[in-house]
Parts: sequence; C-alpha cells; structure tokens
Amino acid sequence: MWKEIYQDWLDEKSLDPALKQDLEGKSDKELEDMFYTDLEFGTGGMRGVLGAGTNRMNIYTIRRANTGLARYLEERYGRKNLSRGVAIAHDNRQMSKEFALESAKVLGYHGIKCYLFEDLRPTPELSYATRYLNAIAGIVVTASHNPPQYNGYKIYDEYGCQYTPEYANRIISLVRDVKDLFHIGFMTEEELKKSGLLEYIGKKIDDSYLEMVKTVQIHKELEKPLKIVFTPLHGTSAELGTRLLRECGYDIYPVREQMVHDPMFGTVKSPNPENPAAFDMAKKLGMVVGADLLIATDPDADRLGIAVKKDNDYILMTGNQTGAVLLNYFLSEKQKLGLLPKKGVVYNTIVTSDLGAKVARFFGMEVFSTLTGFKFIGEQARFLESTDKKFVFGYEESYGYVANDKVRDKDSLQAMLLASEAATYYNELEKKTLYDKLEDLFKIYGYHYEAMMNIEETGIEGKQKIARIMGFMQKYRETAFAGFRVDAIEDYKAGIGYKQNENYALTLPEADVVKYIFSDGSWFVFRPSGTEPKLKIYIASVGKTAIEAKEKIEKLESAIRELLEGIR
Repeated sequence: MWKEIYQDWLDEKSLDPALKQDLEGKSDKELEDMFYTDLEFGTGGMRGVLGAGTNRMNIYTIRRANTGLARYLEERYGRKNLSRGVAIAHDNRQMSKEFALESAKVLGYHGIKCYLFEDLRPTPELSYATRYLNAIAGIVVTASHNPPQYNGYKIYDEYGCQYTPEYANRIISLVRDVKDLFHIGFMTEEELKKSGLLEYIGKKIDDSYLEMVKTVQIHKELEKPLKIVFTPLHGTSAELGTRLLRECGYDIYPVREQMVHDPMFGTVKSPNPENPAAFDMAKKLGMVVGADLLIATDPDADRLGIAVKKDNDYILMTGNQTGAVLLNYFLSEKQKLGLLPKKGVVYNTIVTSDLGAKVARFFGMEVFSTLTGFKFIGEQARFLESTDKKFVFGYEESYGYVANDKVRDKDSLQAMLLASEAATYYNELEKKTLYDKLEDLFKIYGYHYEAMMNIEETGIEGKQKIARIMGFMQKYRETAFAGFRVDAIEDYKAGIGYKQNENYALTLPEADVVKYIFSDGSWFVFRPSGTEPKLKIYIASVGKTAIEAKEKIEKLESAIRELLEGIR
C-alpha cells in the first residue's frame, strides 16, 4: 500500500522540488517510514520529521491540517464569525516561517482572516494573543525542544488553550477526511492582503503581553543585586526574555552564542532545559561573571529550567522542584500581603510530584490534578470562571508553570520573572538560595525525589511494542511491587481505579495511562508520549531522608526494567 502512495508522490508534477529531491536515494525501509501512515494529527496537533511523505512535516501535510481546522471553525462558529480570525505564530526552526504563512494561505482560502506575527514569537505569547485579539483560534508552528530535524503544528481554541480531546477529536476527523494532498485550495500572500484576510502583528501585542507577565511580581520594590545568566537556547525568548528581565531591573548576562536564532541548535546536543548539558555554556559564563542563578528556556519558550549556585558549581533543579519552590514563594508572600483568595485552586498533573500539592494545601489551597498536558490545566482555569473559585497557580513536572492565566499554557517568561524575584528575595532576606529553600521544604514535607525512564521505539515495530507494553500494564494487577505495598492501580483508559477491596471511577478523561500508587506515597506512571516515539515512565518517591528517597527510586527503576524485559 505504501509503495502506491510513494509512486503517486513520485509521479506528481506539482511536487515541491525540494521534497522530490528528498525522495531520491532512500532505502525501502526509509520510504516505508515516510509513507506507511499519515502523520498523526493528535489532540495537541502534529509533530514529526521534516521531509517528503505522508508521515512527514511538509507543506502538503500542513495544508491538510489547516483544511481540517478551517472546516471545523466554519462548522463551529458559522461563516459570519470567521472574520474574528486566527492568530498565527512560529518558532525558529527550519520551515517554521513558511509553514506559518502556508497556514494563513489555506485558512484565507476558506474566508478566515489571519493575524500573523511578522517574526518568531514565544508560544505563550500566541496563547495570550488569541484572547487579546478575540480570535476564534490560534496556531503556533513549533516542535518545542525536539531535535532540529523536527517541526510541529499546535492549535489553540478561542480561550488561548490547546484543544482538549472533546473538541480536538472532531478536528482530527475532519483532517482525516482530506484525502488529496495535492489539490488543496489556498491563496497567495498577495491575494490575502488584497482581500483583507492577512494582517501582520507584532510590537503592540509584545508590549501588552509583557505588561501582563509583569503582574506576577509580588515585591517590585526589591533591590536586585543578583547576577543572572540567561539563555534562550537559540529560541524565541531571546528578545522578549532579555527585555523583560532588564525592564524589571535584573542584572542579566545573556549567553551570546545562544542568542542566535539557529534552527540547527549548533551549540547544544538537545535544546531542552531538562537536559543538564543544555546548561554547559550558561555554567561557563556563570563562573566567569559570578552569577547566582542560571535560566534557560526551550526554543518555543514555554518551558523554563534553572540552575542555582552551590559552592563552586551549579545545581540544576527539576521541574517538580522548581514548581514547589516557586509555589511556596508565591503563596507565602501573597498570604503575607492578604492577597490569597479564600477559594484558590492550584493545578498540577497526575505525573507531578506531590511536594507542591502539600505546599498548596498548607496554605489552604484546593489542589486539582489533571491528565498530562498543560491544555488540561488551561481548560480547568476556564471552567473556574463560572464559579466562585479562583485560579492561583498551575504547573507540571516538565518544566512548565503559569501564575497569570491570561496565558492558558505554560509560560517561561512568567516563570523566569518569578524565579528571579524569588531568588532575589530569599538571598536578601534569608541569605538562602532557591535550592536552600527546597531543602527547607524537604525537611517539612519529606524528601520527594523523581526519575524518568524514556523508552524510545521508532517506526511501525516501535509503535507496536509500546502498544504491547501498555496492553500488558492495563491488565497487570499486583498487591506488591519491588517490596512496596500497592495501595491503588489507576487505569485511565478504562476509567477505573483498583483497590484491594473496592474499585472506584476516575473522573478524568480517557487516556492511555496506568498509575501504580504505593502505600508510602511513592508511585510510578506508564504513558506513551503524545509528541515523540517514546514510552514515558515517571517514578516518584518520598522518604524521611534523601538517602531513603533515592534508594526507593533505585528499587523501583530496577524492578521496572526487569518487568519490561519480561514483556518484550
């Protein structure tokens, strides 16, 4: 079957010359991977390798996605509301600018006005812009922190939140209905401009967005003697991140080599602040200038990583640790000023460490855990608008945080400003670093450690292997594991939690996720990645000491590896 589709592409006279060249010199195995399936359009949009084929990111798969989106918007809003338009942004990757314009060309063909940023912008600004413009949807072309051969396409609803499954499934259906990739209607850029269907945007929204970000500050009056090294890892926060911190009075030192919008990410193996190696150049600069704090954002600027000076080195804090410390600062200082709402809600996910939840409850906040993915936190923030409760903070383990929900996605600019203020406050008033404050939290709430196992499986066989593992885990029922007593097993695909004496219904949407919860508060989760060919296994432990918590992690990791060997 794939060979027929390949031949159709090969024979297509209108095929883009660069893509035609990409078909040359490929082995059957490579061609099969390019054509055996359509690039999956999931609940978060698309992400894939650039190149020719139905299973690749290219102008034809982008046109297909936008045709499905256009049909959905007309179906949902009617033609009279299409003039509200769609906001479109892109990152610094190969073909990002072209794909953003291609999106506008297809949407314009369907009579939908587009607001296109004139140059690359952070993903959270796109979320903000969608609401600022009262648009009916938003698009950002990005592959986040994936390797340079990838690109992606994410779509947002009118509330600035990525579409959740309830709505995304209809869009997916309409995208799949588009069969002929080579005869999709689109307009030229000139035609769009003449028809008033394309408007370029930029500075006005930048200014408004940054003013909103500045509202997360609590103590603007602080002196700011700390030295901060900042790297955007070649990505979209280079200009606005630098501007934000400087306008707020911080003494920052950008990593010059990584301020360049390099689509190949030439100075890093992986442009991901979760990866310690991504901080190598920041550490070197930090040592030279005597920096107290290192800040890194991923290429589309929705994730933030920090490293804190300790002795003659820097300690990289995890997303869970950073989230708990920032939350503790935010809530404690708001409480001192009488600014905490009586019915405040803090959001995390089912794979987030329990440390932050314990902190939130101490300050009287309700804690709600969503499925993995910030779109679910954004959705819950919107639901709160019709209640007497108030959104206070949301974060997830994958280095994503938001305090002002005018952005309905994770926002590294909000997080970098909050981290800079918290570091300054604790240094000035308590002579402590953010890592010292983490240690304080451990002593109060227990030592919480976590680990991540990424099982990478590519191609058809990889997909099948991951499905086989998840199928096994959905049936796996044990009362003990690695010496830990099992308290509950939660199967989110079945929507049921299993305990020894009773079963209970899970209230979250259906998802291919299994969670094992142990009686001591430790747990692990099996979950296929929605954006990469990986099975993700999240492990969390809690102990009275750091040694105890680490030993528990090691035991669970070892037992999980043994379990996986048996499944394969």
